[in-house]
Amino acid sequence: MNTVKTYRAVNAENEKIQFGISKIEEIYTKRNGRSDEPHRHDYFTVLLIDKAKGEHNIDFNTYELNPCQIYFVSPGQVHQVVEEAAGKGYVMTFSTAFLIKNSIDTSFIESLNLFQDYGHSPPLKPSASQFKRLTQYADEMFQLHKSNVNMKELSIGSFLKLFLIECNNLCAVNPIESNADRSENSVIREFKSWVDRAYRSEHSSSFYAGKLNMTPDHLNRIIKKAIGRSAKEYIQSRITTEAKRLLYFSKLSNKEIGYQLGFSEPANFSAFFKKCTGLSPSNFKKNELSL
Repeated sequence: MNTVKTYRAVNAENEKIQFGISKIEEIYTKRNGRSDEPHRHDYFTVLLIDKAKGEHNIDFNTYELNPCQIYFVSPGQVHQVVEEAAGKGYVMTFSTAFLIKNSIDTSFIESLNLFQDYGHSPPLKPSASQFKRLTQYADEMFQLHKSNVNMKELSIGSFLKLFLIECNNLCAVNPIESNADRSENSVIREFKSWVDRAYRSEHSSSFYAGKLNMTPDHLNRIIKKAIGRSAKEYIQSRITTEAKRLLYFSKLSNKEIGYQLGFSEPANFSAFFKKCTGLSPSNFKKNELSL
């Protein structure tokens, strides 16, 4: 079993290019209708689906492709688009470097409720009129990307920011309030950053609360308000997502994966995984490999 394929550059032919936009139908034709294997990117991906038939798999969750959908895939998430026929729409890719170069602070992306990081990444489903407006932004970015106009990257960055702001405003699940406390947004960013750094060894919300100089209850209220999940649930989602990736893509044993994820005993890892997913690690691996 090979490790998961990772695309590290937005443009494989020119690493200086940090933004890309392609038509879904052209990608389908270029690949002769074949789906790419499950993979991940070291950059952000947005899929704007005008028309499609098939499914989108993100971190072992499957979503049916339908018209007027928008998917947001974070760096590191494993995903695969499986189309039954040629669709229509756009795929946008952009790096953190592109954001910085165009004066889009990374905290802006972190404050959005679009890139869900781990566990569940359902599509945004705008109305037909809302989708039309968002498609107009994508059309503008596509035309600019193909052109040689002056300051085209700055223009693309402006349209991208508008696109993301409008998408965030349309987000029906746990929308970020315009008057949200800036200090709370900072806590959310720091919490997620600490989880990314320490989830393999630290599993309790009290550890992260201590790092943020607050009580576990206070941290939990802030995280629950922002993302609709408790701090503990977010930590568990991060651990189980990584466990699924290792179970599917690596040759490590359940015991080795458990040790990598901070469980001193294999039985503890198995019990944790089954409690969070409803399946034992072995049954999860067996079920996924049989698909």
